[in-house]
Amino acid sequence: MFGLSPFEMMVIGVIAVVLFGGNLPDVARKAGTIYREFRSRLNEVQREFRAAEYEATKALNPYEPSKAESEEDDEPSEPAAPKFTPPS
Repeated sequence: MFGLSPFEMMVIGVIAVVLFGGNLPDVARKAGTIYREFRSRLNEVQREFRAAEYEATKALNPYEPSKAESEEDDEPSEPAAPKFTPPS
């Protein structure tokens, strides 16, 4: 985990207990809340960038069909195999 050996993680844990003592659960809860908020805001920024990239791509290629339209156009309207005619 993060390139730390088990001994290094134990040392960090002991230092955390010495520094925070009885408040360690509250500190960990607060850190988890801050991390969750950070991740949600980062995801929101990524979504905005993806939307801006999509709009820019669409503005540069206005006549290019979307994925859904191109999939519909790929299917032939007539069957590809000839109709079966029984032998006489």
